[in-house]
Order: sequence, then C-alpha cells, then structure tokens
Amino acid sequence: MTDEAMSPLRRRMIEDMTIRKLAPKTQHDYVQRVKNFAAFLGRSPDMASFEDVRRYQLHLAASGVGVPTINQTVSTLRFFFRVTLRRYDIVEHAHFIHEPRKLPVVLSPEEVARLLNAASGLRYKLALSVAYGAGLRAAEVISLKVCDIDSTRMIIRAEQGKGRKDRYVMLSPSLLELLRAWWRAARPRGWLFPGRNPVQPMTTRQLNRACHAAAEAAGIEKNVSPHTLRHSFATHLLEQGVDIRVIQTLLGHAKLDTTALYTRVANTTIRAVTSPLDRLAPLIDGRLRPEA
Repeated sequence: MTDEAMSPLRRRMIEDMTIRKLAPKTQHDYVQRVKNFAAFLGRSPDMASFEDVRRYQLHLAASGVGVPTINQTVSTLRFFFRVTLRRYDIVEHAHFIHEPRKLPVVLSPEEVARLLNAASGLRYKLALSVAYGAGLRAAEVISLKVCDIDSTRMIIRAEQGKGRKDRYVMLSPSLLELLRAWWRAARPRGWLFPGRNPVQPMTTRQLNRACHAAAEAAGIEKNVSPHTLRHSFATHLLEQGVDIRVIQTLLGHAKLDTTALYTRVANTTIRAVTSPLDRLAPLIDGRLRPEA
C-alpha cells in the first residue's frame, strides 16, 4: 500500500510500532489482524466497543481457530486499543487464553542422524545441523551471517534472537567441518544461507519444507520441524549430564521453568528414578498365584 492510500489510523499504528522497534514481520501481522477485525465489524476499528471485541473473540473461537491465533489476536488488539487509541476500557477486559502445555516432540540421536543424512543438498543439511548442533531457532538459523561464525573461539553469535537478544552458542568441531565444506562449495557472502535471491537469506518456510522432506525421506513418522531439532538438542544435553542452567543460557530462555520442561522428556532423567516398587521387591512374594 502506498503512503498516500494509507489511512491516518493505520499510519498512526505503524508509527507506534516503529517507535517501539517491533520487527517488520510483527508489524505486518499486527496490521493484518486489525484489518481482519475491521472486516468483521464492517466499519473502522476505532469505533469498536468492548462488546464488539468480545463478539470477535467468540467468532474466532466458534470458527475453530487455535489458541495461539486467538492469543495473537488479543495481543494485537490490546496494542491497538492501548497504545494507538488509548482506549484502556477495552484493554482491561481483553484476556489471553491459557493454553495447555504439551511435551515437545524429541528425536533420538539415531533419528537425528537419519534426518540429517536424508536432507536434500549440503545447504539444507548444514542449516538443519546448525539447528540441532547449536540449538538455534529456525529464524536464528536463517539470520546467520558468515561473520557470526568464530572458529578461533569456537562460538556462534546468534544475533537479535527471540526478545531481540544476542547470545553466543558453542561451535562444535563437527559443525565447523561442515561449515568449511559449505564455504568451499558455495562461497557465501553476507548471509550464511542465502536464498534464491543472494541478497536475501533463506526463508523459514524453505527450511521447514526441507526439514519435513528430510524426515519423510528418513522414514521418521513423528511430527518434525526445525524446532524439533532444538528440542532434541536440549534434551540430549540434559541426558549427557549438562547442567540445566547452562542449557538455559544456550537456548536463550529468560526463565529456568521453560528449560525445566525438558526434564520431563529426558530418558536418562526418567530412567534414573528408582520406582518405590523396587524398594519393596525383597518383601514381595515374586510368585504369581492363579486367580480364584
């Protein structure tokens, strides 16, 4: 949309988001969600009442929209009414929905190896190897630049990850060997994983597709995505005995509770617990008697 065709309300909201340094994708998504709300209302969204917002949330829930989408919409509308319109009467009644916390899907080390071997081409094999070997999010993988790889200190700089925070993660010797093979083959400049247009990085969509294709080729029936490799990275480190606070730092988690979720899926942690039945075993008659 050209600047001339943009409504003053939308321009104001974009300016508010720019002032607060919201990412371009976040700005695009916020604008689209407000457009969807306006289409539901059939009039300008600044004329909405609390009942209108409530009806829209009910409409989304009745349409079968998932909890994450509803919460993203609530977050958008709270920003729109609180920051751009200063309509606090609506904001205080727009609540998020609690989403049941599910255990992450985790691959075994053997499954990870099969997936990486099945990846189509060196570029995708390396990108997925980085996701697993350094525990990076998909968006962090595609945002890597050649200068982020520090082979002297054996670290990778993940720039402006979730929450707009930089952090360092380890660079394993095996991953460095793959990176050097990629450098010799492609000679990337700027972006470590350039897209079809070399001045732009690979997209998360491309990486997701490559991951799904590799999982299918490897015969892995689990629901796999690049984030599954990050989950597997954390779980496998925990199973190796790495301190959970170190894993928290590597993952860039703000709260230890988030990292602690992996203790619920780490096999060695589960197997290390002694069942109370085992303590009673010497006292229990081990013979099975036939039912009367």
